[in-house]
Amino acid sequence: MAASNRAKLISKLHTELKKRYSTPPSQPSRPLLEHILYAALLQDAPYELADEGLAKCEQEFFDWNEVRVTTVTELTQVLSGMPEPSKTARRLKDVLQAVFEEFYAFDLDHLKKENLGKAVAKFEAMSAVTPFILSYTVQHGLGGHSIPIDYAAMVIMLATGIASQSEASAGKVPGLERAVPKSKAVEFSALLHEAGVALMMDPKDKQARSLLDAVDKGASDRYDEWEASKKAAIRRVKRRRKQEKDAEDAADDDSSSDDTKTKSAGGSAKSKKDASAKPATKKKPEADAVAESDADAKKSTKKATAKKATKKKPTSEKSSEDDAADSKTTKKKATKKSTKKASSRKLSKRKPR
Repeated sequence: MAASNRAKLISKLHTELKKRYSTPPSQPSRPLLEHILYAALLQDAPYELADEGLAKCEQEFFDWNEVRVTTVTELTQVLSGMPEPSKTARRLKDVLQAVFEEFYAFDLDHLKKENLGKAVAKFEAMSAVTPFILSYTVQHGLGGHSIPIDYAAMVIMLATGIASQSEASAGKVPGLERAVPKSKAVEFSALLHEAGVALMMDPKDKQARSLLDAVDKGASDRYDEWEASKKAAIRRVKRRRKQEKDAEDAADDDSSSDDTKTKSAGGSAKSKKDASAKPATKKKPEADAVAESDADAKKSTKKATAKKATKKKPTSEKSSEDDAADSKTTKKKATKKSTKKASSRKLSKRKPR
């Protein structure tokens, strides 16, 4: 969109906002940290609920450090009156933690005396500080020229054609600070915030829808189309996530069933192996018994042979003794014969002639 056309639409939007909404009371003088925390509560919420939430935090907790260290659940209970209590509690806690990690203190008023660019750079480095919180802090706490635009306000910018889809996604409207002077920036941002929150909380809000058509004819119909496409996109995202989750669950079930089958197969194989090993175990004692019986038979054979040998030994000894006796008798007989021969010889010699 051309800058001149955008500026005309912004000027027309400001005029229609002043016709339909009243400017909220001016914000009181606060420490810089409280401006940051109030912006965290005010994002996408009405002014009265943000005021109530800040007052409850100051009453329920001793100081902001106690809020920082408390749980999101407890802080959500304290901020139960907000449109999105848990989201707001998380945002507030994250901002406090980011500020503490950056400065190690909650007294940030010294930044007011420093150069605005340096202070803005420090806050931009904090991921917990959203563009809306930063712009609100610059406008109300540091005295700079910035117009805070949250999601609710950006919807009006998108429906009226002031911002494109890509610009709305980036969270910035080019040329907004040039089209709205600093003297009117607080009024414009407050009125735009009221209209955006009213439309976000009730898409059928007549006052907000008439504002859209007054700025650009047919803007309310475009808003309905955009809202329907957004809901369809949300449903698609939810459906895709559900399908992905179901696929993961099915994959987990398949893997678990495969593991079970593997285990059962391993168990059956093991049982088969054990079963095949059991007969061998049974056969082994039989083989041992046969071997033992053979050994016993051999032993009995050896014993029987030894007994026979033991019984035959006396007989052999007796026969040897008999042989010895016979040899002795033979020797005696031979000696007698030789003696008789010798004596007969002697007698024959002595026989007279």
